[in-house]
Amino acid sequence: MTANVISLNGLSVGSKDSLTKALESEGCSSSSCGSSDAPEDMDPATWAKVKDHPCYSEEAHHYFARMHVAVAPACNIQCNYCNRKYDCANESRPGVVSERLNPEQAARKVIAVANEIPQLSVLGIAGPGDSAYDWRKTKETFQRVAETLPDIKLCLSTNGLALPDHVDDLLDMNIDHVTLTINMIDPEVGTKIYPWIFYEHKRRMGLEASQILHERQMQSLDMLHERGILVKVNSVMIPGINDEHLLEVNKEVKKRGAFLHNIMPLISAPEHGTVFGLEGQRGPTAAELKKLQDACAGGANLMKHCRQCRADAVGLLGEDRGQEFTMDLVPDEVTYDPEKRETYREWVAKEREDRRNAAAVAKAETDAAVADEAEALLVAVATKGGGRINQHFGHATEFQIFEVDAEGVRFVTHRRCDNYCVGGYGEEDKLELVIKTLEGIDTILCAKIGDCPREDLEKAGITAIQDYAYDYIETAVSAVYRARHGLPAAEIETA
Repeated sequence: MTANVISLNGLSVGSKDSLTKALESEGCSSSSCGSSDAPEDMDPATWAKVKDHPCYSEEAHHYFARMHVAVAPACNIQCNYCNRKYDCANESRPGVVSERLNPEQAARKVIAVANEIPQLSVLGIAGPGDSAYDWRKTKETFQRVAETLPDIKLCLSTNGLALPDHVDDLLDMNIDHVTLTINMIDPEVGTKIYPWIFYEHKRRMGLEASQILHERQMQSLDMLHERGILVKVNSVMIPGINDEHLLEVNKEVKKRGAFLHNIMPLISAPEHGTVFGLEGQRGPTAAELKKLQDACAGGANLMKHCRQCRADAVGLLGEDRGQEFTMDLVPDEVTYDPEKRETYREWVAKEREDRRNAAAVAKAETDAAVADEAEALLVAVATKGGGRINQHFGHATEFQIFEVDAEGVRFVTHRRCDNYCVGGYGEEDKLELVIKTLEGIDTILCAKIGDCPREDLEKAGITAIQDYAYDYIETAVSAVYRARHGLPAAEIETA
C-alpha cells in the first residue's frame, strides 16, 4: 500500500490549483472513499464538534492544525509550575510566548495564517495568563476573527476561577470547546500547588485560596456541561504531590461530564525559574505517566496526544511555525481567501476514511489469526502528519508511540527528543539521547534510516524498519505484529 504523500506539517501551497494537484497526485483522490460519518461510538452532534479539532480528536490531530494567540497576559492565580517568561522562542511549554498581541493584531495574524496553512481549523487563547480573567481581550479577539473566519473553531484554556462569570458569553459566541485546568479536588493538595489566587479584588492564600479555586472549578465544569460545551480537563502530574490524587480527579471530572481528561507531565527545570524548578521538584517518567493513565481506565476518556503547547503555537501538534508569522512579517492589510482550506478539507475527508477502512481490515484479519493472550508490542513511529510513516529517523523531534495486540492498534503517547541529524550528519551523543527516549520500545517505523543508527538501535534491542515508508500507521503497526507471529500481511485495498 506504499504511496508517496505530501508532508502535511510543511504544507503551504501557493494556489488552490497547485494544492489540488499536490493532494490528488500524492494522496487519496478517489471520491468513493470519503465519508464524514461519525464513528460508531460517538453521536453525530458531538462528532461534528470534534472531527476537525486536533486536541479533541486523536484522529484529527494527524490532519488539522491549531493556532494560539497571546492576547491574555493577566492571570488571577499563581502556580508553582508556571513562570510566564516573555520572548523565549526556543522553549516549548505552556505560558511561553515571543509576542504579546492586541486583539486587532491577533485577528490580522489569524487571517494571514489561515491563508498560508490550509490545515488550520482551530483558534485557541491560552494566555499567556488566563483567558477568562483577561476576558475583554479574549472576547474582542474571538469576535474579530469570527467576522472573517466563521468556520474556524474557537476555544479557550482557563484555570476556571473567573470562568463562571462568562459562560453565557461563550454560548452567544458559539464557543463549544473549553479546556479547564484542574489539578486537585482536595484543597489540601491544592495548597502545595497554588501559593495564592486573586478573587473578588483580594489576594487570598493557603487553604482559603485552594478551597475557593476548587469550588469555582467545579462550578465551571458543571455550567459548561449543562450548556453542551465540550470540556477537556488538563491536569499536571506532579510526583509526590498529586500523582495518586489524580485518580480521584479523573473519577470526579467524568461524573461531572468532562469530554476528555489530559494528564500532562510536570515540566520542571531550574532554568525555567518556576518554584518547582528551583526547588528540584522532578517531573514524572514516561513509565510513571503511562502507569497513571492505565490506572484511570474506566474513568474519563484520556487525551494522550497533547504536546503542552506554547501560548503562541502555530501548526500541527508537535510543531511550531510561529516564527514564520511574527507581526513584522504579517501585512498591515490581509484579505482572507477560503479556497485552499476548503480544498484541503475535501481531501482530508477522503484520506481519513481510507485510512480508517484499511485499519479496520488489518484489525479484523489479525483478530482472526492471533491468540488473545499474545504479548503486546510498543512501536514508535516517525511521522510528519497525515497518519502516515513519512519522516526520516534522523529528522524526528518526537516519536508517536503505539501499542498493538490482538485487540488492535492504539495510540499511547508521544516521546520528544532532539534531532539526531544536524546538517545531514548524525551526532553520537544525540543518538544516545534518542535511544534513551525509546526505552521499552520494541520496533521503530520510519521512512528512512541509515545503517549506523539502525545498528546502534539493534544493539539497544530496538528493531528499525523502513519497509513501510508512507504507509498508514495502523496498517504498518498491524503488519509488524502479524510478522512477529509468523502471519502473512493483511490483504488491504485502498484507493
